[in-house]
Formats: sequence, C-alpha cells, structure tokens
Amino acid sequence: MKKLPVCLILTLLIISLLLNLTSCNNKTPSEEGIEGTITISGAWALYPMVVKWGEEFQKIHPKVMLDISAGGAGKGMADALAGVVDLGMVSRDIYPAEVEKGAWWISVTKDAVVPTVNENNPAITEILSKGVTKQSLIDIWITGKITDWGEIFSEKSGHAIHVFTRSDACGAAKTWAKFLDKNQEDLQGIGVYGDPGLAEAVVQDVSGIGYNNINYVYDNQTKSPVKGIRILPIDLNNNGRIDESEDFYDNRDQIVEAIKEGKYPSPPARDLHLVSKSRPNRKVVTEFLKWILTDGQKYVPEAGYINFSEQRLQMELTKLETVNQ
Repeated sequence: MKKLPVCLILTLLIISLLLNLTSCNNKTPSEEGIEGTITISGAWALYPMVVKWGEEFQKIHPKVMLDISAGGAGKGMADALAGVVDLGMVSRDIYPAEVEKGAWWISVTKDAVVPTVNENNPAITEILSKGVTKQSLIDIWITGKITDWGEIFSEKSGHAIHVFTRSDACGAAKTWAKFLDKNQEDLQGIGVYGDPGLAEAVVQDVSGIGYNNINYVYDNQTKSPVKGIRILPIDLNNNGRIDESEDFYDNRDQIVEAIKEGKYPSPPARDLHLVSKSRPNRKVVTEFLKWILTDGQKYVPEAGYINFSEQRLQMELTKLETVNQ
C-alpha cells in the first residue's frame, strides 16, 4: 500500500480540525447547557400565555422543565417574594411595599378585563344596543343602588341582577375595581374563585353579571364569545347607546385591536408582569425571560394578547440584561 504524502496528511488533519471547530460552533440550543426546572405561579390572566411560551421554549430547549400553575396575582406575588417559585405571574400594578420586599419584575404583554352577562339575559337586546355606563357599573358593584336590570335603563323590569366577583386576591378584581375608582375589597357580589369559576357562574345564571380576563370569555379556536356568555359593552361616551366606535366585542380580534388602539380604556386594560424576589440569576430563568421578550413575542397575538412596542420591549430587556452587572 502506498503511503500518503506528508502534505496530504497535513491537509486532511487541518480539514478535520476545521470541521470539528465548525461543529462546536453550531451546537443546538439543548447542547449549550440550558437546562433545569422553572417554577411559575400566579395570575389567571397570564396563565394561558405563559403556558404557550413554555411549550414553545421547551421545543427549543428540551432539557428545560416548566412547572406552571394558576391561582391569582396575589398568590403569584406571595410565592415569588417567599422564594417558593422562580417567577410569579402578576396582572396588576406592583405596589411600593412589594418593591421594598425585593420584588423585581418585567412586563411581558397586555390584556384587559371585560364585564360579562348571560347570553339569555331577559334584557340582552337592550343591553347590547345601549350598553352600560361606568356610573351604572359603579352602582351595580360598589354602591348597590342598581339591583334590577331595568334600572340600568331607568325602568323596572322585575329581573334582579345577580352580582358576582372574585373571592381570591387577583389582578382582574383589582383592575376592575380600579376602573370603578375603588379597591377589590369594595366590590360587592357573590365571591367566586378564579377566572374559570367566575365565567361559569355567569353561564349558569341567566341574571348574572361578572367580569373576566378576555381569554376566559372568548373561545381560543373560534375567537367568538364562549357559549353562554356575552360581553357587556361599555357606553364610554354616556350617550345612551353603543356607537360604532364603541362596538368591538363580537370577537377576540376586535377587542384586542381596540385595546391596542386605546379605544378600550386602561384600566380595565392593563400590563401583565413576571415577578421574582430580586433579579433572577439562574441561567435557565434569564434565558427564558430573554426569549419571551424577543422570539417569544411572535406567539402573543395568536394567544389573544397584545404586543408591546419594540421600544417598550427593549426597555424591559434592558432590565434583564443588567442582572449580572
């Protein structure tokens, strides 16, 4: 057998070395050491979005496990501050007292709370055409002056309003109360736990009225209101009817666009946050948060949420990039 020339052997060795270097530089994400478990709890409002983000992130990083549970914004904040979870989902403003305890957060997307009624309400035609003013909502949930469906339209119908509210400390209730210029503790009504529970209470009661995050009252597939519920339109200009500019509740795309354009007020539209006890320093957590604010944003519209502007996303990303400085 003929021996290969020394120059050819050296050439083959160099090619082999270059191929190995190229292979090392083209490692898949799962080979880059991003692995571990991320624990997350909190707001029902953010739960569907975070579940979607978790599913997509795991496709890229199969060695990452996410443990995600809903239970209200209050639980998310309490768990984060206690170090029980890596991240708390919070759907309300972060309070100064929480910041003093070490709360650190980034805002990741936006949604809104909407008032709801049963689709078979005896006054449904009038409700949908005339809507309800903010003052009437205050008189339903806060002062208790309006107790009959007809009283919303200055008449007596004989159909009592059955008012529901949230029993758990949550962003939806705090945001709804803020829209009514009060606090969650001021909301009257039968207390029901969780977003799904409150939606179901209205579905089961023809005279019921409640409020929900939009992803619990619109079907994720059809984007129409879920069976049994209609969104109660708000008469924002107090003229006794729902004008074309106020009519954006027929499907999820309409209400999302109205929130994005500012036609639907804030509150009850609001920012949604992920919170931790001080800045996170585990690589798996910081990489997940970076991905949410960049590539993960493409999943926001299809999940029924509202994207922030690029400027806002960059501002949130800057908070994260200072973690290890």
